[in-house]
Amino acid sequence: MSEKSTATPFRPWPLFQSFAGWRLPDLGADAVAGVTLAAIAIPEQMATARLAGFPAEVGFLALVAGAVGFAVFGASRLLSVGADSTIAPIFAGALALLATSGSPHYAADAAMLALGVGLALAAAGVFRLGFIADLLSIPVTTGFLAGIAGHIVVSQAPALLGLEAPTGTLIAQVAALAARLGATNWAALGIGLGVLAIMLASERINPRFPGALIGVALATALVVAFGLESRGVATVGALAAATPKFSIPQVWLGDLPQIAPLALIVAIVVMVQTAATTRSFVSDLARGPDVNRDFVGLGAANMLAGLIGAFPLNASPPRTAVVSETGGVTQLGALVCAALALALSAFGAGLIAHVPHAALAGVLLFVAQRIVRVSAILDVWRRSRPEFALIAATMLAILVLPIQQGVAVGIILSLMHGVWTTTRARTVEFERIPGTSIWWPASALQRGETVPGVRVVALQAPLSFLNAYEFQQAIRALPEAGIRLLVIEANAIVEIDYTGAKVLGDVVERLRADGVDVAFARLESVRAQASFARQGLEALVGRDHLFHSVEEAVRALTPGGGG
Repeated sequence: MSEKSTATPFRPWPLFQSFAGWRLPDLGADAVAGVTLAAIAIPEQMATARLAGFPAEVGFLALVAGAVGFAVFGASRLLSVGADSTIAPIFAGALALLATSGSPHYAADAAMLALGVGLALAAAGVFRLGFIADLLSIPVTTGFLAGIAGHIVVSQAPALLGLEAPTGTLIAQVAALAARLGATNWAALGIGLGVLAIMLASERINPRFPGALIGVALATALVVAFGLESRGVATVGALAAATPKFSIPQVWLGDLPQIAPLALIVAIVVMVQTAATTRSFVSDLARGPDVNRDFVGLGAANMLAGLIGAFPLNASPPRTAVVSETGGVTQLGALVCAALALALSAFGAGLIAHVPHAALAGVLLFVAQRIVRVSAILDVWRRSRPEFALIAATMLAILVLPIQQGVAVGIILSLMHGVWTTTRARTVEFERIPGTSIWWPASALQRGETVPGVRVVALQAPLSFLNAYEFQQAIRALPEAGIRLLVIEANAIVEIDYTGAKVLGDVVERLRADGVDVAFARLESVRAQASFARQGLEALVGRDHLFHSVEEAVRALTPGGGG
């Protein structure tokens, strides 16, 4: 009886793990991947920096921190790390309650938040806590992303419409924008929708096509050629060079009690997205994905971001797909992309100054429509209405509540869903398939056979405090007359906690007191076997009552072998 572990071992050495086996001929592929990634990532990083409440050039610092930190400590050869629109609305909305967006106080809090997120991610990787990424179910994650998309759309609507950004809750912002639609700047709206259209068309032609760069470049050219700034089209304006400078964030002590829980929430979201991306784009087929090591890489990237004045970072599935599709071999492609971003910041600031806010809004609207998983929503609707309700509840929580509270509600809903699934586990009876030695759950579709005086039951879930008493009641509900042997088919019992062991021991003792022998079959889980021995169940039941199959137990413990 054995059980294979699915945990990925953490490899603390070497650094620059993604460069293992790199050869000079790989330089060309990495360079192409880096240039292509830069064409797509640079406009997105500028837009996401604004979404996070920062000047556009800070997005370049985020890209540098993500590339360098992950290249040194991460494992994936393909993963792209940087500013991400999934988490930006979460921390921007929360930090705005502590400090004015764009102020030094706000920047310091964001940098400290990045350090906290980095520490949480690094600890998760070192202590092999990759399973945390699985705590959010697909329906909850789908609802979460749909809610985040709603926040992105509302936050970018003022730039798209050429209006002043309203304040207040999301609903209040929508109402304020609706009341001022008559003041829309049609030039800004045309620019934003034009960039969105170019990006949508580019994606249909080829995902590697730099639609964002083309759209933003054309929008900037229109602004300069027609003097649209004088017609109310807001632009990025003069930028400071994105020069990384190391410093410890000077945070008000009173802000730390709010930053610490926010860091955990953001870290969980980053873990979920990073694990999904790492598993979707496996860069080393022989070794497989190393989720825990990639958490360490994300942790290092976030800590570096905090030390150079940026904000929390995340892995990006779309950008990672670009690296994969362009044939990237190592993280050198990400470093090339970061170097190009710094060069643009240093030598192309004059061009960036005329980039219209509406164009960056168009970039983020494209991102928003991509993260809404319409196909997943429809699939869940067809397959499971209760889980569709999870999507709707999570989305509404994200949209209606303060966003960090909405995320917390989503996490709680996912955990409650897991608990509910476990508590719904029912005890089922088994019958022998005629003419075989196979025992199978009783079914109306196939008539099975039984052995006089023998009942075979199974709990199809781990035995814990969540379902132990339900299991006990199911055993008590069995008709007592004529039962001489009860076989518990334990294949699905992969774990037994203290409460489960205590209740199970009580069941065995009561049955034996009533003259019913008790045996266990197919206790295959290594963890369950260890718990069985540690908590005294093996001694209580007896090793001679533990069997490899139900048929073996029936043959050994019934007169005539159960034939």
